[in-house]
Amino acid sequence: MSFSVDKEAIEEGDTVILYLNANSMHAIKVTNSVLNKHGENVENVFQTTYGALKVSSLIGTKYGSKVEMSRGWAYVLQPTPELWTLTLPHRTQIIYTPDISMIIYQLEIKPGSYVIESGTGSGSLTHALARRVAPNGFVSTFDFHEHRVNLAKEEFASHGISNIVSVGLRDVCSDGFGEELDGKADAVFLDLPHPWMVIPHAVKALKTAGGRFCSFSPCIEQVQKTCSTLRQAAFTEITTMECLQREINISRRSLPIASLNKEEKLSKENSEAATKGTIKLEENKYNFVSSGYASTMPGHTGYLTFATLPPSWTTQPPLSPLLESSDLS
Repeated sequence: MSFSVDKEAIEEGDTVILYLNANSMHAIKVTNSVLNKHGENVENVFQTTYGALKVSSLIGTKYGSKVEMSRGWAYVLQPTPELWTLTLPHRTQIIYTPDISMIIYQLEIKPGSYVIESGTGSGSLTHALARRVAPNGFVSTFDFHEHRVNLAKEEFASHGISNIVSVGLRDVCSDGFGEELDGKADAVFLDLPHPWMVIPHAVKALKTAGGRFCSFSPCIEQVQKTCSTLRQAAFTEITTMECLQREINISRRSLPIASLNKEEKLSKENSEAATKGTIKLEENKYNFVSSGYASTMPGHTGYLTFATLPPSWTTQPPLSPLLESSDLS
């Protein structure tokens, strides 16, 4: 239960992040024993490139500590949604931190918000949503795959966030989110192949005071259909964007400084030697630090489409001229 509260020391049953380096991290559950492939209980020993770690030895260790292994050392960190995204077991393609941060910002989610998510998948976004709406908000997430739903329930309970996250087995394209959620949501997020089919259900689920909508789609054809359906459903502020992360490389460079009076600076002896080619003239150089973009970068991640549903009273049809004249009389 190390996700829900800040802790000083590791307890049995916690999920911890074993940090070897920036490109090598592992999420491990702190238990004394594990089941091997034969179904037998054996001592929980985690193998890494720096040797073996007896997992039970972490109990009582302070988070952030440096721990020794058989051929090296590592740090044990308290998990965060960002670290979990980098280390979670992939059951589906996941949404990464650059997109997650934009989603939470654009959906205007805050502590106490009620968020509906469809497409739980591996739970990467769900953990970030749960942290954002805590302690008084709630996240209702849905998936149509029964095995993924069961695994997500186990993970959320193990991480101590099941009190603010519920997981439902549901095909929201045909069945919606359920009548019990009508008018409850501040925001709706969809990660589905056909998000435009769920927009009518999203309208029902959002509060009468309005709310925000987001869908994640890898193809521009999906975006076109979604935007068209959003306009028909009276959504406004429809925007599609893509987050591409570019790395900036820092390097030291050296450039020669041209000297037009090089001969005047040389003594007569050196000048004669230089003329004969017996010595090599050294040029002055200018050293500096420069930056530049990496030569390669991801070409495409996915499209994020955002929209706002105005308050229900703003979308009411205008009164007919006959009714207006009768009211005036």
